[in-house]
Amino acid sequence: MSTKPPVLAGIVGWPIAHSLSPLLHNNWLQQGKISGFYVPLAVRREDFSEVIQALRHSGFVGVNVTVPHKEAAFAIADRCDRTSTLAGASNLLLFGKDCMEARNTDVAGLKASLREALGETSIKGRAAVLLGAGGAARAAVLALDAIGVGTIAILNRSPGRAAALASALGPSTRARLSAHSFSEWGTMGAATSLLVNATSAGMKGAGTLNLSLSRLPRTALVCDLVYNPLETALLRQARRRGLKAINGLSMLIHQAAPSFKALFGGAPKVTPAIRRYLEKALHEFS
Repeated sequence: MSTKPPVLAGIVGWPIAHSLSPLLHNNWLQQGKISGFYVPLAVRREDFSEVIQALRHSGFVGVNVTVPHKEAAFAIADRCDRTSTLAGASNLLLFGKDCMEARNTDVAGLKASLREALGETSIKGRAAVLLGAGGAARAAVLALDAIGVGTIAILNRSPGRAAALASALGPSTRARLSAHSFSEWGTMGAATSLLVNATSAGMKGAGTLNLSLSRLPRTALVCDLVYNPLETALLRQARRRGLKAINGLSMLIHQAAPSFKALFGGAPKVTPAIRRYLEKALHEFS
């Protein structure tokens, strides 16, 4: 009597040791009594394409993709979903027999996370500032547009990258996009209702983000997509000033649910218990 082999999937990034995705997915596998494994895969930028092809031929059904590979994942796919096409970046690759499909669940994950924090209508028509212009920032633009912000100012150390992002996504968004350098932050803080950090600054092992929040209004929300550590210097500063602040853990969980369903076929539950489980793991690792 033959048994089906376990389903193999994982997450590809550089670095990858910080990722909670293996803990999250393997917990869901255990809860759903699904035979499978989800493993972390540390892959350098220059090795990405070669490793992906090797995984396709090694029995993996697919992988999630994180920094710095999201734009490369979109580029090498045979077929892309609409969100990936708009974002120009993908966080999920599914390996079919003759076709590799790219999907982007980051947009839905951030949208759900922000709606949890803000409600349905409180941000509509207001001004958002987005830090960064990479793959995570592309997804963030689409999520911010989906929750109804009126304007999105994209700040990046390279203003040219910010301008390229605004130009690429501007025709697809209702929100008005503009590009700026970090040096312009001081002139726009007072009118900002939502600040989102989509850079890796603040992540464990990375540099910190040197940005003053002194001009933000008391009603502003600060969202850092980093979740390891749970409280970055940016969020710590926000809380000291009495601002509402959320980390990237909710986004991680919400984007992981559709990824899990695509990879393993189960329908995981997003619950407070799974959040507490991941928070405890982060405290133990730190």
